[in-house]
Amino acid sequence: MLQYAEPIRELIEQLETLPGIGPKSAQRLAFFLLAAGPERAERIAQAITDVHQRIRRCSECGNFAVDELCPICADTDRDRSVICVVAEAKDLMALERAGEYQGLYHVLDGVLSPIDDVGPDELRVDDLLRRVEELGVSEVILATPPTVEGDATAEYLRGLLGGRRGLTVTRPALGLPVGADLDYADQLTVARAMRGRTEMTD
Repeated sequence: MLQYAEPIRELIEQLETLPGIGPKSAQRLAFFLLAAGPERAERIAQAITDVHQRIRRCSECGNFAVDELCPICADTDRDRSVICVVAEAKDLMALERAGEYQGLYHVLDGVLSPIDDVGPDELRVDDLLRRVEELGVSEVILATPPTVEGDATAEYLRGLLGGRRGLTVTRPALGLPVGADLDYADQLTVARAMRGRTEMTD
């Protein structure tokens, strides 16, 4: 049976490793890149290389950044009395696109998941507690995904944060369907969820 030339076959196999890319999509992308010419292929390859060489984690919130601090942490106009906790950096960007929130963020780098051996030690929980103390935060918004793991993570953090004098722990409530990721929600839905956040209590 006739097969693709080895370089094309290798490209297709590598593209198939990307999330959401099946065999047919991988073939279409491979032939698009082949037809686009070497200059475009080199620009794409350089962009991928630059991401790995130039991007680091913000030393404060854990967001992706070029410098030591991400643009949000470096912005002195942000409300430093509020921290919004998210599971991943992509969730942070979803909230920023909504334009409703003007405080700081904290990226956990995941959610609690015993099945995947992800416990509190694998997340940036200690850094969160340190920042809450150092900044004198008055509100922590737990914007973890509305999933079983996300809810469990929020409850765990609420237990750690609850009872601190002058600190309110809230969770976005309106508009986010159960089982959905923040990254896929539209801007209006995210904005309404942030406006309608509620305090977490026992």
